Amino acid sequence: MSDNTTFDYIVIGGGTAGALMANRLSADRKLRVLLIEAGRKDDYHWIHIPVGYLYCIGNPRTDWLYNTEPDAGLNGRALRYPRGKTLGGCSSINGMIYMRGQSRDYEQWAQLTGDDTWRWNEVLPAFMKHEDHYLGDADQAARRDADFGRFHGHGGEWRVEKQRLRWDILDAFAQAAQEAGIPHSTDFNRGSNEGVGYFQVNQKAGWRWNTAKAFLRPTCYGRPNFEMWTSAQVSRLLFEAQADGTQRCTGVQVWDGHEMVQAQATREVLLCAGAIGTPQILQLSGIGAADLLQAQGITPVADLPGVGANLQDHLQIRAVYKINGAPTLNVLASSMVGKARIGLEYLLKRSGPMSMAPSQLGAFTRSSPAHEWPNLEYHVQPLSLDAFGEPLHSFPAFTASVCNLNPTSRGTVRLKSPRFEDAPAIAPNYLSTDEDRQVAADSLRVTRRIAAQPALAKYQPQEWKPGVQYQSDEDLARLAGDIATTIFHPVGTARMGADGDPMAVLDSRLRVRDGRGGRIGGLRVVDASVMPTITSGNTNSPTLMIAEKAAGWLRAEAGTAAA
Repeated sequence: MSDNTTFDYIVIGGGTAGALMANRLSADRKLRVLLIEAGRKDDYHWIHIPVGYLYCIGNPRTDWLYNTEPDAGLNGRALRYPRGKTLGGCSSINGMIYMRGQSRDYEQWAQLTGDDTWRWNEVLPAFMKHEDHYLGDADQAARRDADFGRFHGHGGEWRVEKQRLRWDILDAFAQAAQEAGIPHSTDFNRGSNEGVGYFQVNQKAGWRWNTAKAFLRPTCYGRPNFEMWTSAQVSRLLFEAQADGTQRCTGVQVWDGHEMVQAQATREVLLCAGAIGTPQILQLSGIGAADLLQAQGITPVADLPGVGANLQDHLQIRAVYKINGAPTLNVLASSMVGKARIGLEYLLKRSGPMSMAPSQLGAFTRSSPAHEWPNLEYHVQPLSLDAFGEPLHSFPAFTASVCNLNPTSRGTVRLKSPRFEDAPAIAPNYLSTDEDRQVAADSLRVTRRIAAQPALAKYQPQEWKPGVQYQSDEDLARLAGDIATTIFHPVGTARMGADGDPMAVLDSRLRVRDGRGGRIGGLRVVDASVMPTITSGNTNSPTLMIAEKAAGWLRAEAGTAAA
């Protein structure tokens, strides 16, 4: 921490969005940039070994250790709610799946914000700008199709590779899905992700590729205009009243582990703390629903009821099938000899189960013919367990986890106290609408239809969870509440929207509103919380796209060339 604590830009959060923002802004040597991260550096070895997410989630070294409130839709259960607390943020502990969503997601954003810059054709270049897709490598030239360059980039910071493994049972599930009417797909990222195939992942030569490696090392670390504070938690934003009666964000107050310090921003403060951290910091700073803030003894700066509202997440329903005649991780990792073989394969080849993303095979389809677009996503794994973090089952099995891509249930993130050290109340309100309960029941029937296809018959799949005795909509929706869990995709808690939308926290350029028709100067939000609706797939790479667009706007406003 230097003596000079005045910067052009202050970036709060060194995670997915914050790392890219810090990189793009500090590329202009005339701009002083401070990056503040509440967690530590990403020098914990399990961050970088793909299977290490097992040791990062639930670990205070790398996880905020949040829990949800007891949820009626989950029959009173509360869930562990992992969020990355380290450089790289959730990209250091997530499933590494590269997924953009569907083109219709972004057409909807443009409609809701009144801004065509969010349309699919406008966001696609931002995805491609930082992409380094393996099919762009010289040795992959023969495998590229003519449209590769229209949809994918090469040479950027964000590495995308094939997975370094395959499983007979997953191949059989993919074939069964095709027999059930789901087409084969080699690429989920061209605007329509309908189909079944292996996920592509953010890895490099068998190692996790997080945003700290992609955007901070080595470029930012060598820039004299870049400064980074780690193990430093923002307690609140600082504001000054302007002559015209508006408020301007001028800096931040930070707990560095020993004392409170302040840092000033001459241009903007960029809040990149994620869908949980961002609304918490806004509320702590007096931006949010006035009644909530006053109940906590906080003086409102802007009465914005949308702060902490509109929480959306993907809830996955984990159907488990016992099988015979195919190896699964349950069996391979059941002995010390098996574990030694797995470790040796990774040591020598950077392949095998230790290189696994949490889910390997994916599928996108419809829960019923009434849906125009695929509204379900499958994450299929050659293993089974009672819950994340629990031991693998002793019998061979696979898990077909299915989630509703476009839930209509909405939750909240709200302060429990005015202390920045206290976690907020996270209430996702899963399965709180009739539509979501119907999709849950229908999705389990789709899973059963796939499992009944000839391609899986030789493995004799037997439904272990939820169990074939449950058949009615009511039974299946209730059982979904018993066995479903988050897939760690919270978004939307500081959403952008059109002028006149009373629940929009931001305008379409991610500037914070003041609740009176104007804007709070010097403050933007750049992370997954800005999404008005959740994307139809995993949310990490869409968050990078949002940051790429925001960085471009800021560079243009600062009068500098694109990074």
